[in-house]
Order: sequence, then C-alpha cells, then structure tokens
Amino acid sequence: MDTIDDAIATADRTWRAQGVSGADRASLAADLRADLAAAAEDGIGPAELLGPDVPGFARRLADEAGVRRAPREYLRFLRTSIAGSLLGGAAGFALITMVVHPLLVALFDLPRSVKVPILLAAGVFYGAAVAFAVAGSVAAVRIRLRHLPYTRNTANAMAVLIPAAALVAAPLAVGFARLTGYSTSPWVVLTECALVVAAHIGAVLLARRWALREPGTSFAI
Repeated sequence: MDTIDDAIATADRTWRAQGVSGADRASLAADLRADLAAAAEDGIGPAELLGPDVPGFARRLADEAGVRRAPREYLRFLRTSIAGSLLGGAAGFALITMVVHPLLVALFDLPRSVKVPILLAAGVFYGAAVAFAVAGSVAAVRIRLRHLPYTRNTANAMAVLIPAAALVAAPLAVGFARLTGYSTSPWVVLTECALVVAAHIGAVLLARRWALREPGTSFAI
C-alpha cells in the first residue's frame, strides 16, 4: 500500500462491502488517517503499520469499534427482483401480443406460401418477453433499493447473470417438457416453472454476493 489515500480507499471499500453506514465509515476513516499520518511522521509507511492484508485490518478495526453493519438483504433483493420481473414480463407480453404483433402483421403481410419457422417465431416472441422481464427486475432493484449499499453493482451483475441463467434454465425446462410428452399436468408445469425460478434466484444471489465481495477476494459463493 503506497500512500495513505490508497490505504483509506481500500479500507473504505471493505467497510462498504460489510454494510457499515456512511457516518461510521467517515469516523473510522478519520481515525485511521490520523494514525497513518502520525506513523508517517515517525517514518513508518502504511504498509508497515497495516501489514499486507489491509481489508483484514479494516475488518478488525470495525469489529473493535463496534460499529453497526447493515444486513446484506439477500431476501429483499430477491423479492424486489422477482416482483419487477413479473411486472416487466407481463408488460412485455401485453405489448408484444396487443401492439407489436398486429403492427408487424400489418406492415409485413407475407403471402401464405411463406412459412416462418415456428422455432424462430417462438424464440423472438418469448425472447422479447424475457428481455422485458430482465429489464423489469433490474429496474425494480435499482429504483426500490437504491438506498442500500452496492445496489448499482448488484443490478449491473443481475443484468448479466439473469439472462445467462435463463439460457441454462430454458433448455432444461423444454427438455423436461419433452420427456413428459409436453404434458400440461400441474406437477409438470410447476416443475418447469420451478426450474426457471430457481435459475433466477441463483442469479440474483450470485449477483448480490459478487457486488458485496471485498477487495482482494475471489469470485466464490
């Protein structure tokens, strides 16, 4: 750690990841800066005073100070993201079926001899609905939970991980439906929905964990 500012910045990122409030972070940073400045006058640099593990030192400092930490709010992020996804998906489905589809039919009145592949049509239709669902999920988190630590980082990670999870869950759900002969029995439909919901939950939890990772830690859950 070369400078006092670098050390303070690393410590502050660690405290933010732990959910320490802004006021407590400012107090901890002021105390740490005073200690580092006093040590510098004696010719002791930040690396010598804090050691190689600055995040670990920052965690111990917060523990000793007894500061309160905000919860990681995994459940709150899940509830908000699912609600936003349902609203966005419903809005997208309604827009596609009532506006976009009739408009495309009117603009591109193809002759009956032209057959659009059913897989292509289904892919475009449901893909657009999924895009609206992802957008609704991310927007809901960014707007409703903007006051929580690292919400923007979480939403950015969700924008990548939820579509990736959907690409994994969709073939599994389709494959399961095919194995059951595309049955419409309740347990089959519920299982297909459970696969999709589980993928969404996993993506949101992973996104939140990734956003809250501390400096120097690897991407692991």
